[in-house]
Amino acid sequence: MTQTTNQNNTVIKQESYGVQYLPCQIAIIGTGIVGIATAYYLAKNHGLTDIVLIDRNQPMTFTSAQSGENYRNWWPHPVMVAFTNRSIDLLEDIATESNNRINMNRRGYSLVTRNTDIDEIVKQLNAGLGATADDLIRYHTSSASPQYQSPVDPDWESAPSGVDILQNQDLIRRIFPSYAQDIQTVIHIRRGGDISGQQLGMHMLETLKGTGLTRITGSVEGVEQSNGFRIEINGKDGVEHIKADKIVNAAGPFADNIAKMLDVDLPIYNTFQQKIAFEDRAKAIPRDMPFSIDLDGQNIDWSDDDRAMLLEEPRFRWLAEAMPGSIHCRPDGGDKGNWVKLGWAYNDNPATATWEPQLDDNFPDIVLRGAARLNPKLKDYYGQLPRTMHHYGGWYSMTDVNWPLIGPMGPEGAFMNCAQSGFGTMAACASGELCAAWVAEAKLPSYSHAFSLAREDDAVLMRTLRESAKGVL
Repeated sequence: MTQTTNQNNTVIKQESYGVQYLPCQIAIIGTGIVGIATAYYLAKNHGLTDIVLIDRNQPMTFTSAQSGENYRNWWPHPVMVAFTNRSIDLLEDIATESNNRINMNRRGYSLVTRNTDIDEIVKQLNAGLGATADDLIRYHTSSASPQYQSPVDPDWESAPSGVDILQNQDLIRRIFPSYAQDIQTVIHIRRGGDISGQQLGMHMLETLKGTGLTRITGSVEGVEQSNGFRIEINGKDGVEHIKADKIVNAAGPFADNIAKMLDVDLPIYNTFQQKIAFEDRAKAIPRDMPFSIDLDGQNIDWSDDDRAMLLEEPRFRWLAEAMPGSIHCRPDGGDKGNWVKLGWAYNDNPATATWEPQLDDNFPDIVLRGAARLNPKLKDYYGQLPRTMHHYGGWYSMTDVNWPLIGPMGPEGAFMNCAQSGFGTMAACASGELCAAWVAEAKLPSYSHAFSLAREDDAVLMRTLRESAKGVL
């Protein structure tokens, strides 16, 4: 059995029951951004550094590598608003201390619709912002509207907060020239934008160097509670064993598998979602366009012949029928870049997570034609997406209320940080901080209960969350 050392080159194997175990205070299963952030805040906030990070792959190479890398503080519930505001505060701290290594910008989220009746959206905004809503929601119905701050500057430090609602078509066309002419309303969420999730993870890992953190590459084959936790890992050099006082399940779409090893059933499921990114040689998308979401449902822009052919084929008929809204589009690579990202999370079929991506070869054409409804110049790419186009996808692990699960996970000493759906990057800092506080038995923030399994016993809260989840993008 080869010896295992930590980053200080100290031999730390020990014998137990005839098996050599690597002892540690805390074992974290999963080295996506959520697991890394948990380790980061255990060390940063609580001085806990006797940590082993375990993953089948290298850090940030599975679900985290497929992130849209966007962030926002808009949700139709004040607890989620508080949670993501805290996460953005922490992201801004990291941007400041790292000279913005994480490439944080803040042009916001632009929610776009062809409707003028937006009472339901305003209701959700008011629910999320609570008592501050009157001060934070601003209406712009004039073509001049000098009080509206255009998202020309990506600087997160000077960007406004709150929400700007634009309902003048001349104003919309001037600020957002790439949008279709029939757009009637833009709801501009100002505390939002994008970051480099990979750089965020690398910053955290580099900060942890020299603290005593140990990384093990291998798949977890078993977890047993026995005077702490004994973890069996199948690594490239054979079987490894860990003995940990506490464990954190941050295994993303495989979190339920880990939980079952401790006879815990988590109320989570997985769906597979896809995106594409490509070089925008036609300059269809302005570099200063915010992350834009077309809220309206639609029928995809097929030719008459293609539509007729799709309608005749039972497997593809759904593509010729009404499709949901919420297509995503944004520039990628900063102001000097020339790539764009498109996404459309229309798949709501639960599935068992796999290590191999479940890509649909038709998706690039589907999302391109859907996104061209909001940004018509994308039609230039019909039938001729660049060969360098990147088609990728990842698993959304989620609960029925689309909120994460963070906190104790059944047996004493077992914790979880999972079910981050499509918002793992934006919530990583707050979720890592919260999970670290649970593990360290430190003071918890006011929202901790709402993200723990204890919420399942709160009928009033769960009913509220299920109602609010209907409005989440």
